[in-house]
Amino acid sequence: MTDIGKTLQNARNEKHYTLDDLQQITKIQKRYLIAIEENNFDALPGDFYVRAFIRQYADTVGIKADKLLSELDEQAGKKKVEETEEEPTEAKTRTEAVRRQQQSSTPSQVSQSFDKFMHYLPTIIIVGVVVIIIGSIYFVVAGNKKEANQAASSTNVSISSDVSSSKKSSKKESSSEEVSSSSSKKESNSSSESSKSSKGQKITNTAVSGSRFTYSLTSPAKKNKIKFTSKGGSAWSSISVNGTANWQGTLQNGASHTVTLPEGTTSFNISLGNSNVTNITINGKKFDFLKENSTLTVRQITVNVANE
Repeated sequence: MTDIGKTLQNARNEKHYTLDDLQQITKIQKRYLIAIEENNFDALPGDFYVRAFIRQYADTVGIKADKLLSELDEQAGKKKVEETEEEPTEAKTRTEAVRRQQQSSTPSQVSQSFDKFMHYLPTIIIVGVVVIIIGSIYFVVAGNKKEANQAASSTNVSISSDVSSSKKSSKKESSSEEVSSSSSKKESNSSSESSKSSKGQKITNTAVSGSRFTYSLTSPAKKNKIKFTSKGGSAWSSISVNGTANWQGTLQNGASHTVTLPEGTTSFNISLGNSNVTNITINGKKFDFLKENSTLTVRQITVNVANE
């Protein structure tokens, strides 16, 4: 029988990773990593996290997770069998006594109980139908009253707002035209600047070390936008800017999240827990990080921004 915790611990030592290193890479709390190595799976939040943490641990230290998960399932099955076999003797005795009592009851007693039930069944059905009808009438009447009150209040609000707005509309027309024209100019200028920068931007891989990858971003926007999208499953991701954590979370299948970096950002770090189902765009342009070792699940990405 495979010792799951010992196998993972040996693989970690071969990689020369400390528990703190592993916590930084996988974002799994150190106390959970210790519990896994000690086979104390009851200390983890639940069965889903037990399997997810073991898979992420195994991928990080470079061993196959499927074999460990199969062993985990086998151990869980044996545990259930043992718990079933340890059923208390008192419960068995009580069950046998109930069974004997049921067997000793005469057919006449069963027949009498059935007759009583059939006698009261029509009454029970009628009462249930009446309750349902009364409840339906109550909810319909209450709903109509609520809609009528909302309609009356909205009418009063619209009348008063129309009177006040008609007095102020003439004063605000000229100023609103000036504001809209100036805002449209600003929007057109900002959109043209961002489109120019995104067309010329380039992302280049500069270094690879295990699960750590370094890239250079040239010709970026003033405020770069990083969009995370999960396709094909759930994925945990995080991003830190200039060494400060900015966002982290788990995206379900089909969900996305956009992070706008502060102006003047010189570098940012991205941690991916399931890179095979995670898509990233920078300023609307796809960041194809999978072309550097597409089989790797957990990875750390550092992007150095070359601001001009």
